[in-house]
Amino acid sequence: MKGIGGFYYVETADGIFECKAKGKFRKERIVPLAGDRVKITVRDGEENTIDEIFERKNCLKRPPVANIDTLMIVVSVADPAPNTLVIDKMTVLAEKNRIEPVIVITKTDLGFFDELMDIYEKTGYRVIAVSGKTGVGVDEVKAVLKNRLTAFTGNSGVGKSTLINAVCPELSLETNEISTKLGRGRHTTRQAEIFHVAGGLVIDTAGFSSLDFQGEDIILKDDLQYYFPEFDRFLGQCRFVSCSHTGDKGCKILEAVEKGEISRSRYDSYMALYNEVKYIKEWQL
Repeated sequence: MKGIGGFYYVETADGIFECKAKGKFRKERIVPLAGDRVKITVRDGEENTIDEIFERKNCLKRPPVANIDTLMIVVSVADPAPNTLVIDKMTVLAEKNRIEPVIVITKTDLGFFDELMDIYEKTGYRVIAVSGKTGVGVDEVKAVLKNRLTAFTGNSGVGKSTLINAVCPELSLETNEISTKLGRGRHTTRQAEIFHVAGGLVIDTAGFSSLDFQGEDIILKDDLQYYFPEFDRFLGQCRFVSCSHTGDKGCKILEAVEKGEISRSRYDSYMALYNEVKYIKEWQL
């Protein structure tokens, strides 16, 4: 359910047990993650241990979670302003790990969000506009959570904990206002932790201000095109088989951007990510 300072809290049919991970995991550089399915040994008067971590269907480095069905990417209209590149990095990581991304736009009472809605509705992803203050969109979020393990992620201050509180008020998760001095959110959530919410399991995760591809999250440039679902219907139609969609003549992706069928913002993110990973070779992974 969560890990703090080397102690891991495991939920079983008999309750939640505080455990330490066996030393073999440190040797193998494996860290138990929120969402892991594990085998534990419970001892009277002695330390309980995690003995085995079962095979994961997926895992992410940031947020550090495993076996999730849905990644709820939370972005605020303002305070802080939306960072579409960070959002698109998260959707790419979700696509790579076969996780369903859902875009949730919060603080809709603070400004216009039609442009942001348009960008992500063109991807085919589910997009939900929410106001924690008025309750608009909260029921739609609840419907997504049922019978699923969902991780909430996003920049610091976008309102992840506030949104979870709106869905399940009895949790009373700690929240903070945006830092006017720093211009970004304070980290109120310090570790990934699972809660029972709306008939499903929800992981509240720590916020962040930037996101880089690391370790198993690294993506090869030739694979990147497959993680933008709005590209799918145009792939294989470019003039050149080896088209990278970065400026080649006869590129159907570029044509779709010019026609407005693919969002310019999303294409700009594709270009930024392509340039970030273009020198990575498969043997380096």
